Amino acid sequence: MKWKLSAAIALMAAWPGLALADPIEGTWLAESGNLVSIAPCGEAYCLNVVSGPNKGKQIGRMQGADGSYKGTILNPDDDRSYSGSVTLTSGSTMRLKGCAMGIFCKTQNWQRQ
Repeated sequence: MKWKLSAAIALMAAWPGLALADPIEGTWLAESGNLVSIAPCGEAYCLNVVSGPNKGKQIGRMQGADGSYKGTILNPDDDRSYSGSVTLTSGSTMRLKGCAMGIFCKTQNWQRQ
């Protein structure tokens, strides 16, 4: 009986931490076919490639919350940086937009894995 009470208390203590994950966090399938992990890094969210030829490369850093984020996107093929934004369009889809000079923009849709 004591172990059940201990397990219940441990679960309740862990529950708030589980609920605090931001919706952007997780592993996403980019249009390139690579998997990208988005996780907290300091006061931002870092986008790191976890599969494919650019594995291990950080390709972005975003700040924001609740489905709307802004920051920097890096093209891993030429290492050029762009102003970027991420908008969650559903629980499993995001729209990532990168712009040069604020007018030349490209948009991709990524799927949560």
